[in-house]
Amino acid sequence: MEIKTEQKPRVGDGTPGPGRPKGLQNKTTVAAKEAIAMAADRLGGADRLVEWAQSDPANERVFWGTIYPKLLPLQVSGEGGGPLAVSLAVKFVNAGT
Repeated sequence: MEIKTEQKPRVGDGTPGPGRPKGLQNKTTVAAKEAIAMAADRLGGADRLVEWAQSDPANERVFWGTIYPKLLPLQVSGEGGGPLAVSLAVKFVNAGT
């Protein structure tokens, strides 16, 4: 009588590994963000960014339209991670009085 046991696949036996843990960023992405942050710091940081944005209305438009939105969350959720609760209030105004 032969007893078959299932063995878990192991890294190196031709099967893929578990991959990067959920939420962990790619090393290249982390390195690129660090390099950009260092360059921004050496270029004058926040004070220089404000100076640039205020120097031309087109620059301020770029700041608010392209740069700032990158700081906003990609998904918005309600309290406790649940769905958003939306309410609508309607007020009728009698224009004839």
